[in-house]
Amino acid sequence: MLTNPVVISVFVMTVLCLCKMNVILSLIISGILGGVLAGMSIGDVMGTLIGGMGGNAETALSYILLGALAVAINKTGLATILSRKIASVIKGRGRMLLVIIAIISCFSQNLIPVHIAFIPILIPPLLGIMNKLKIDRRAAACALTFGLKTPYVALPVGFGLIFHGIIANEMTANGMAIGKFDIWKGMWIPGLGMVVGMLVAIFITYRKAREYNLTDAADELSAANEEEIKFNSKHMVALAGALAALVIQVKWESLPLGAMVGLLIMILFGAIKWNEMDEMMSGGIGIMGFIAFVMLVAAGFGSVIRETGGVDSLVTSAAAMIGGSKLLGAVVMILIGLFITMGIGTSFGTIPIIAIIYVPLCMELGFSPLGTAVLIGTAAALGDAGSPASDSTLGPTSGLSVDGQHDHIWDTCVPTFLHFNIPLVLFGVVASLIL
Repeated sequence: MLTNPVVISVFVMTVLCLCKMNVILSLIISGILGGVLAGMSIGDVMGTLIGGMGGNAETALSYILLGALAVAINKTGLATILSRKIASVIKGRGRMLLVIIAIISCFSQNLIPVHIAFIPILIPPLLGIMNKLKIDRRAAACALTFGLKTPYVALPVGFGLIFHGIIANEMTANGMAIGKFDIWKGMWIPGLGMVVGMLVAIFITYRKAREYNLTDAADELSAANEEEIKFNSKHMVALAGALAALVIQVKWESLPLGAMVGLLIMILFGAIKWNEMDEMMSGGIGIMGFIAFVMLVAAGFGSVIRETGGVDSLVTSAAAMIGGSKLLGAVVMILIGLFITMGIGTSFGTIPIIAIIYVPLCMELGFSPLGTAVLIGTAAALGDAGSPASDSTLGPTSGLSVDGQHDHIWDTCVPTFLHFNIPLVLFGVVASLIL
């Protein structure tokens, strides 16, 4: 198993990122290494990597356009009004601000399913307040990632309905029938583990004050916060554009189309001037462009990983070493999911890969359908938090690093990995055994 190209490739990617090599370069180098170790030629590896980048093309375009929409909304002052309202509610209580951020982040997965699109709109105007309260942004990163992951892990609504539906469909297709609305009855336990991880991060690990530079871009945004801004027609148009983007995304399931319509509404009704369009797009690329390119390269990296055949052999090796132990089987299967998800970059896409082996193995070991669903769901969710190429970590970084005082790896990925993956393993194993 230790010579498996998937294991080596993911390990190298993680080490390179921890050494602060650029995430994109780390993905490319690790992908080439994994492909070569699997016997692929350099030309084939690069062809597969570049060809596979199209797998996240829609996501990348969505992030660029959503970034432009965020810049446009910020320019009208609507985000400033919202941040001021939040500031008036918290009244200097930093922990309350972090809890509010976590709740809003949860809503982005179900009530208003915009995923990470709200982050570049809401978080930058709040950085000045966070600086003055000396809030450790690692706690804020954990609060954001908690909201981006926990709802789809535990609840069958919004993105969670899709996640649970994939689990149910793949289990049924592989010989173990279960309804998608039954899966939450087990997945709430790993979700509870993530609640524990968030509370530990906010109230214990990162509760001490952390100093940030007060003469930075974030405080320029905060200064604007202190100016008197009255709700006007521009804010109404910006709000209409944001709501239109949401409605279109939900109805036609297209983030790029929703963002485009939102921008056009703001331009046509005068909230944004015609000659400011280039500024909006440049700003969108500045905020979300790096994330977009990372997601493109991550899709290519995932294609190389799949092409190596290492995923299948990794799962098969895990099955061989388990023997007849349910406890060992649960631990090994969940940890294998960690490597696969970090390798291919999507918890949703991990489910079909592991279900084909996990379902018959779980049947042989005596796991119940609900326990099997927990194993598959937890194994797939692992790695999404803490992965350098996951939108669950890239999103929080995009909002918290606008002033250059937040490191993607050490301030987002490492804290979220520790606070969410560890409880996911523990609670997921226990749930699979008792259900």
